Amino acid sequence: MDLDEVVRRIWEHLEPELAEQGFELVEVECGRAGAGHALRLFLDRTGGITLDQCAEAAQFLSPFLDRFDFIDGRYMLEVSSPGIARPLRKQGDFERFCGEPIKLQSVAPVDGRKRFTGRLAAFEDGLVKIDVDGTVFGIHIENVKKAHLDR
Repeated sequence: MDLDEVVRRIWEHLEPELAEQGFELVEVECGRAGAGHALRLFLDRTGGITLDQCAEAAQFLSPFLDRFDFIDGRYMLEVSSPGIARPLRKQGDFERFCGEPIKLQSVAPVDGRKRFTGRLAAFEDGLVKIDVDGTVFGIHIENVKKAHLDR
């Protein structure tokens, strides 16, 4: 199974489990690390997340991940906060952080460009609207390759 499929399956299974525990799954990264893999989970909570809460989540998740055997062989689990440059992936992320500075990269060009740095103006009808120096670009959420806060 390729890493994109692993990430998709992890999102599908972990997001509801974490929500029941009061955590928000912000991002999942999976890649090679030495002889095995590294699985990085970025979590948040209302009011922010502490180091102790990340450790608590890791303890809760380890047996769950082992039971589903998402990754063949050895892997290292890292659980952390999304940090100051919090990734934006879901509709709720774009709605929640309206007015904030962001960086966004699109899959396909929009008006001849793929990279945008500006203020998140709105999220409407599936479009992420980003104000770049007074010009507002509408980028369909399906066309967003990467987006994160730019604080």
